[in-house]
Amino acid sequence: MRYELFYWPSIQGRGEFVRLALEEAGADYVDVARVRGHGLGVDAMLRLMNGAGLARPPFAPPFLRAGRQIIAQTANILHFLGPRLGLVPDSAAVQLWAHQLQLTVEDLVVDVHDTHHPIAMSLYYEEQKTEAVRRAGFFTGERAPELLGYFEKVLQCNPGGRGYMVGRTLGYVDLSMFQIVEGLGYAFPNMMARLAPEIPGLMGLHARVAQRPNVAAYLASKRRLPFNEDGIFRHYPELDQ
Repeated sequence: MRYELFYWPSIQGRGEFVRLALEEAGADYVDVARVRGHGLGVDAMLRLMNGAGLARPPFAPPFLRAGRQIIAQTANILHFLGPRLGLVPDSAAVQLWAHQLQLTVEDLVVDVHDTHHPIAMSLYYEEQKTEAVRRAGFFTGERAPELLGYFEKVLQCNPGGRGYMVGRTLGYVDLSMFQIVEGLGYAFPNMMARLAPEIPGLMGLHARVAQRPNVAAYLASKRRLPFNEDGIFRHYPELDQ
């Protein structure tokens, strides 16, 4: 099956968690909004968001078209793709556990976003900078250590897992943890330098994922967009205290 991923064309954002899974699995997919041509591009994505005759239109990207199905929400997409791409064990109970972890990843992503947009998405960062500094202090001092510490504990509670989050082989949750560590390293390098000694398992997982052939090829390609100050992970030095 050829998958169609719909996400904004100039940022990694939440779509990157899905891209990493597709790339690691060597899946046949097209990043629709980044392709020019008839029926493609951002307009194609917006048409689906506006309904386009769909009985179940998505609210916002990312969403995935797989045959006649359209699946939205990052964790939901990965829950769908995981078994099909071999990125989660076959057990229904373990798949539910992986989904639970991915939902917790999404909690962390929301926290990261709210460090630079604590009041409203419709306001520029500069219009809510005072509130952002306060919110970021809470994130770097409390929330990030708490959540990263939780994921480190999950990793250590999987002693037969060979350093993976779920099961004994690499899965989509591991790829998501790679993106979390990578993104936080860009946005909050001072915080991550402080926390790294407390999360050796996650740091090791990040390094191993980066060396996987398909992931390494993707990271070195033009398909991997660079971090920037329009995405979720943004580097504002005043927030990284």
